[in-house]
Amino acid sequence: MTEKIVTKDKIKFFKGSSNRIIELQKNNGSITWFKEGVFDAWNHLESVMALNLLGYKKEKDLGFDYLKNYQLKDGSWYGQLGSTVEFDEDSGAFTGEESDAGSFIRDTNFAAYIATASWHDYLVNKSKEDLIKLWPTIFNAINFVIGNQSLEGEIRWAAKDESAPNDDALITGCCSIYKSLISAIKCAKILDINVDEWKQSLEKLGYAIKNKPELFDRTWDSKQRFSMDWYYPVLCGLISKQDAKEKLFSKWETFVVDGVGCKCVEDQPWVTIAETAELAIALKKIGENKLAKEMISYTHQWRDDEGAYWMGRQYELEVFWPKERPPWTSAAVILAYDAIYELSNGSSLFLDDLL
Repeated sequence: MTEKIVTKDKIKFFKGSSNRIIELQKNNGSITWFKEGVFDAWNHLESVMALNLLGYKKEKDLGFDYLKNYQLKDGSWYGQLGSTVEFDEDSGAFTGEESDAGSFIRDTNFAAYIATASWHDYLVNKSKEDLIKLWPTIFNAINFVIGNQSLEGEIRWAAKDESAPNDDALITGCCSIYKSLISAIKCAKILDINVDEWKQSLEKLGYAIKNKPELFDRTWDSKQRFSMDWYYPVLCGLISKQDAKEKLFSKWETFVVDGVGCKCVEDQPWVTIAETAELAIALKKIGENKLAKEMISYTHQWRDDEGAYWMGRQYELEVFWPKERPPWTSAAVILAYDAIYELSNGSSLFLDDLL
């Protein structure tokens, strides 16, 4: 039933979700986690892409303009981590504001995502003129990212400064960067620009992720208990279809709760709606179309009365946790529906990794 509704009128189906995203977009174009909340470029761009495929051109352009205007000289953006915001355990909601979130960081994955969103914009709108305007921002961001790549191939999670002293790398972050590098190279190809250095970085990064696990999680606890480390190598095109199927199904019962969604971490009774949506895309990518549709259908029950998506669900206590509706959660669901049901010209974004 949901499939028929969303394919018939995606604007109407996602009206509550798009309203929630637009509601949180400031006058300068930035889209924060919640009202007066933290900002990071990755989640901002996830929201921009969702608005783009739904046809909200004014808001999409404003979102891109923000990143053009606030990009640092080194090609990065300052961002904050949602995990640093004050949280009320009793209400299950964030209580702090942007100013309470601690130090700003220059995250490499956050910066790289401008390339993915720019390539998505080209797929959706086929505007070479707009891509030309975005190119300096893409170019500076990607050069910042590969400037943080080691000789072994992994990419530091954030540029070194007082708030990010750990010289370490994340599997999920590097997988996302891998996908962003593919998108950046595709943008360059449209503009007939040589980026051989980026191609070399892509190859080194892919080899490191697949063959050098010792390069990741060196200075902190392993992130393998997080579902994103499980499915992101599939989502971002690092693994062949057969190997990808083996990888996903080897931990299916660890991370997937039938009828509920995908857990965020393996040892907690908590599914997150964004992870559920991304896993649905990964399933579509390996040809598991029926499972992909089933997985994305789980998200429908986790909408509020207006149609925006809750961040997560603690299924043993049967409560939303956190009790927040971040714009990027709704955006992740919108992008997943697009990938599965081809709602826009950008539906191939996460499915096509060919250069």
